[in-house]
Amino acid sequence: MTALTAKQFQDAEGTEDWRVLAQGASAWFTTSSHSAGAELVRRAVEACSAVGHVPDLDLRAAGVHVRTLSTEVGLTETDVEVARVVSAAAHELGLAADASTVTMLNLTIDAMDRGGLMPFWQATLRYEAFEDELYDPRRRHPRIWFQQMDEPRPLRNRIHLDVGWPHEHARERATTAVASGGKIVHDPGAWHNTVADVEGNEADLFPLTDGDPLTATPGLDDWRAMLDAGTYYPADLERGTALVEAAARLADDAAIRLLINLRPEGVALWTGKDRWGLPGYEDVARQVQRAAREAELVADLREIRDLQISIDAQDVAKVRSFWEAALGYRPLTDIVPEGSPTDLYDPHGINPPLTFQRIDPGLDPDHAARAAQRGCIHVDLFVPDDQAEARIAVAVAAGGQVIYDAEAPDWWTLADPEGNELDIAVSVGRKERWLAARGT
Repeated sequence: MTALTAKQFQDAEGTEDWRVLAQGASAWFTTSSHSAGAELVRRAVEACSAVGHVPDLDLRAAGVHVRTLSTEVGLTETDVEVARVVSAAAHELGLAADASTVTMLNLTIDAMDRGGLMPFWQATLRYEAFEDELYDPRRRHPRIWFQQMDEPRPLRNRIHLDVGWPHEHARERATTAVASGGKIVHDPGAWHNTVADVEGNEADLFPLTDGDPLTATPGLDDWRAMLDAGTYYPADLERGTALVEAAARLADDAAIRLLINLRPEGVALWTGKDRWGLPGYEDVARQVQRAAREAELVADLREIRDLQISIDAQDVAKVRSFWEAALGYRPLTDIVPEGSPTDLYDPHGINPPLTFQRIDPGLDPDHAARAAQRGCIHVDLFVPDDQAEARIAVAVAAGGQVIYDAEAPDWWTLADPEGNELDIAVSVGRKERWLAARGT
């Protein structure tokens, strides 16, 4: 297969609904319900199976996110054909695409010794490695790229990750992370501990104790509670699609928002952060488990994981306003009124939530120095090429500042009001610009 550049893919006939982001091409088709989206999922699976490549399909209450990528070589003509047949199926169902809303959030860790850090993060997240990147093999959570740093930044970062696992595996993850070059830097002996790589980048792992009520609740032993509640069933496409359709009907009947990912290798289902306690979720989870068991599917608890990005801030309101605007997120209290007032979530349920914790400068003796030091972890947001400048304008209006634009229009680096960094990035045209700069 011959690789296509991002521009070549988007210029191809029949890809008008699609936008190339960091990895692969994505489309969002708006629907009126889970069940309406499940119909597109079934038709997409059938049409793409004939092409020979089934894309990732993420079903939500308000739409279906589709991402195609031939991982061996990048985008190819096969991906163009996948885009065409998925769009045709959507149009036959009367579904409209909204290309302006697709985004992909990744993370970058600046490091003095990239090779020394990668094993720790691979163990902590149970990711897989590809060159200088780590990625979620189920393609639900962000990729992490490691970038060479010129000189050490020894003070504690203001951005860290919160990583949830089923309680049966959380402590094992901590032990494996330490064995892979990390150390435990905070262990309150209760629900979580904090592990750090050799350069001080941190992750909170939880829950460490068997306090999960779902393990002892009849009919819910396939589910685990973390920041949200979720489960994963390995399945072939036929049984996976059938489970997606059943879960969609159950979610619609209960009038809840369920997050469902279909992959060629299985189905992930979860509630979204802090929604488990809302009416309807427990009954739906029990019925989903029953449907899976009737299909002879067996949950794989090692594939259940949760992740959010946590940002320290002195003025939470100002910092949060920037990230809400820059990422196109919404306050979690929109859907969970009793949830944390600082949390933000992706309204499409594709990218991870953000949470903010206030740091009292009086209790942080290194506050001034930390505020002056660039963070080692930053966020990369890939957006459609025709949306980048508008997204930057919105972020600046919300208190951000463009601090680096020498690589534009490939990417711009912005800082929030307290210096935490966000790259707004574009894939389309990069290869062509690079070749032109080399005179080839």
